[in-house]
Amino acid sequence: MQHKANNVGGTAIRWISCFLVIIAALATHSRWWPPLSKMIDKTLASQRTNDGPGDNGHDHGTAGHGAHPELGGSGQSITSLELSPQAMMNLGLTSEFLRPVELSTYRRSTTVPAVVVAKPGRSSIIVSSPLNGVVTHVHAVTGEAVMPGDLLFEVRLTYEDLVETQTSYLKTISELEVEDREISRLEQATQSGAISGKQLLERRYEKGKLEAYAKSQREALRMHGLSDRQVDSIGTEGKLLRELKIVAPDVDTHDHHEELRLSQISAIPVSFTQSMPPSILPELKSSDHDQSHDHTHNHSHGKNALVIDDLQVHKGQAIFAGEKLCSLSDYTQLFIEGKAFENDIAAITKAVERNWTVDAVLSGSSGKEYVRDLKLVFVSNSIDPESRTLSMFVELPNETVRDETNGDGQRFLSWKYRLGQRMELRVPVEEWDDQIVLPVDAVVKDGADWFVFQQNGKVFTRVPVHVRYRDQNAVVIANDGSVYPGDVVAFTAAHQMQMAIKNKSGGGADPHAGHTH
Repeated sequence: MQHKANNVGGTAIRWISCFLVIIAALATHSRWWPPLSKMIDKTLASQRTNDGPGDNGHDHGTAGHGAHPELGGSGQSITSLELSPQAMMNLGLTSEFLRPVELSTYRRSTTVPAVVVAKPGRSSIIVSSPLNGVVTHVHAVTGEAVMPGDLLFEVRLTYEDLVETQTSYLKTISELEVEDREISRLEQATQSGAISGKQLLERRYEKGKLEAYAKSQREALRMHGLSDRQVDSIGTEGKLLRELKIVAPDVDTHDHHEELRLSQISAIPVSFTQSMPPSILPELKSSDHDQSHDHTHNHSHGKNALVIDDLQVHKGQAIFAGEKLCSLSDYTQLFIEGKAFENDIAAITKAVERNWTVDAVLSGSSGKEYVRDLKLVFVSNSIDPESRTLSMFVELPNETVRDETNGDGQRFLSWKYRLGQRMELRVPVEEWDDQIVLPVDAVVKDGADWFVFQQNGKVFTRVPVHVRYRDQNAVVIANDGSVYPGDVVAFTAAHQMQMAIKNKSGGGADPHAGHTH
């Protein structure tokens, strides 16, 4: 009986042990099942590869989704590569080019040549002299960046008409003052009965004539470019305006800060040259800043810098009214002018109607650079009769690549995009939703097959795919299960890895394999 009890106890312990082992196996399933599954897949792939004559020379062990067959030996078909970290860096397989596959919207595009152009009426400003004079000082140099309100030139006025009009206006103001005093005296005399009211009435008529004449003279001064405040200062101070300070205008606004700045108004010079004594520079700079802080500094705050492109005058030069002094350019917003052919008009019109964005492509020494999601502003309503092309204009926000100020206080800017720079515009003509879109370097062609390389650690497996559409820049892959969204594939170097597989398979490597010319 004791022996039978021992057997029963031992059997129970064995069952309990087996049950505990099963529970432990289920609890640790995520640790031991993937390696075991991979080992089984490798064994099955090796068995298929060694089948020999029954396979008719074809590789039926090509890895499907998630399978990574081993490197074959001599005479075997190789579908995978194991790359060292150094080899991955040599092929450019960084984190930027090793990303999970995602579904995205693909827009089939047409490419048109283009060039960067200025915005008419916005990018360029001409600064001209409103009056005749002699340049007494030039505060700017070609290439310098200035802000609206910065002082550019000082001019001594020699405009005879302005001088005569100011003199006549001062004379009229003086005569009005005399008439006012005389009318005041006659009013008192008339009230006392010393004189008749006829003389008072004549004086009042005379005052009315002088006021009308003064009004016409004020309008003449305003026609010369003077503001109401400046005209009033002539009458109140009794001084002629002899010097003109020309400042950088603002392309967006026009107010009293952009009036003719004459000798009574301070302005901040653009820069100070080394010809000035160093001892007075701090005082002069501080004085100008304090006097014009409210007018000039605040006015230019938040404005775009203007670059002096063409400065045509020198100190001591006589200038005439309307003569060009310099030109200023605002490069913060430019246009890209594309030249489309007549057969692209329908596609471009469709893109405008659907408000699709446009991509620009620049070719440089470091490769192609893309400027994406640009707004198509408008399309010309006429076709050029010589080139038979249609102009289209795209907004191009610019950015500075250099902003430096030298020892003389002169500021210089360099912009990323420049006028006359050649580009290409990619205008979308058709849109496909939920597509697998890869760069053109992510796929390689071998005979009738296209392949991508799927990553699993250091191993890259060649996976056949169906290419629905291919252009110079992108490839649309069919979402048929060969590659799933979330799979990590190589976005570049597919051709190089295909060549490496051919070399390891023992076949002659075709240097043009995978390239379509």
